[in-house]
Amino acid sequence: MFTGLVQGAAKVLAVTSREKDGARLTLSHPLLASAKPGDSIASNGCCLTVVDPKGHEASFDLLAETLKLTNLGDLHPGSSVNIEPSLLPTDRMGGHFVTGHVDTCGTILFFGQDGADWRLDITAPEAFLRYVVRKGCVAIDGMSLTVADLIPGGFRIWIIPHTLEVTNLSSRKAGDRVNLESDLLAKYAEKLLGKA
Repeated sequence: MFTGLVQGAAKVLAVTSREKDGARLTLSHPLLASAKPGDSIASNGCCLTVVDPKGHEASFDLLAETLKLTNLGDLHPGSSVNIEPSLLPTDRMGGHFVTGHVDTCGTILFFGQDGADWRLDITAPEAFLRYVVRKGCVAIDGMSLTVADLIPGGFRIWIIPHTLEVTNLSSRKAGDRVNLESDLLAKYAEKLLGKA
């Protein structure tokens, strides 16, 4: 379980194909210095398991399914990845409940300054948009963000300076794919009401 409060942007050192399928992803960031084998780290919002920590570096095995359904398959050495360690029972809660199970990918329609502020417009599949409501929560590449408004085929987010400083957003542009996870409560409510 995560909160969507990204704690840093790790650098991709390598994405190495495995013999049969999938890949091994190696990241570098000071936050990874305390990682142990078996730890869960959200990487661009995707819950991954640490397999080979060394100093400030850690590696993760990516299944072919993960590469297909998330933007982790788009990574290359030098890319930047949002990271957050899993939530401890003693941690303060912020953001919203994020499982690290990516629902789908969306596409950045616009990211840039709009007056004095930064605006992020995302397009997403209609099946995902049914869970997106104005002033609701959505996880974008693992960042817990508030939906400012709905737009045709997507939604709009306003970005505060702190988010720009801590995450990989400064390297993103229109056309980039982003991992999306909807509010967990919306999915359970739909199931309980017999709509799913």
